Amino acid sequence: MISAGEFKNGVTFEMDGQVYQVIEFQHVKPGKGAAFVRTKLKNLITGATIERSFSPTDKFPRAEVSKRDMQYLYNDGELYYFMDEQTFEQMPLNSETIGDALKFVKENTTCKVVFFKDQVIGVEPPIFVELEVTHTEPGFKGDTATGATKPAIVETGAQVKVPLFVNQGDIIRIDTRTGEYLERV
Repeated sequence: MISAGEFKNGVTFEMDGQVYQVIEFQHVKPGKGAAFVRTKLKNLITGATIERSFSPTDKFPRAEVSKRDMQYLYNDGELYYFMDEQTFEQMPLNSETIGDALKFVKENTTCKVVFFKDQVIGVEPPIFVELEVTHTEPGFKGDTATGATKPAIVETGAQVKVPLFVNQGDIIRIDTRTGEYLERV
């Protein structure tokens, strides 16, 4: 068991039949009244983020969440196939489990598959990926407004906002957590 007074970033626990991870926490001691813990929590099953306050004495069971490196092989309609890099066993996962996690992931990329009680609850792509721009409008000479962007389609089919100087065929680095362009490679 873990009490809310012991919350730290990254701690996972069970509440209301769901698995939550602490993203942010703040111990608040108001001038009058009881102290409390203000948190921002991520539901590891649905991916939703909530904000909630707890009494420091509230207790919750710890959630043992494990992550395993697995290689994304391919998808065949509704199923996405991953291979365990130690045992070479293949595991099919449905699109509800994966959600938007593979939006920026090419085949043969290593991802972290998240398990809770031997059940897959999610997939974490690498933080940064390098992808080729397959379609974008050309930038025009003299069109140099500061911070101006244009839409671009990358090789996985996802759309990203890129600076005007990025052209079709360029390789760009993308942050998969935010979906933002970082730099041209």
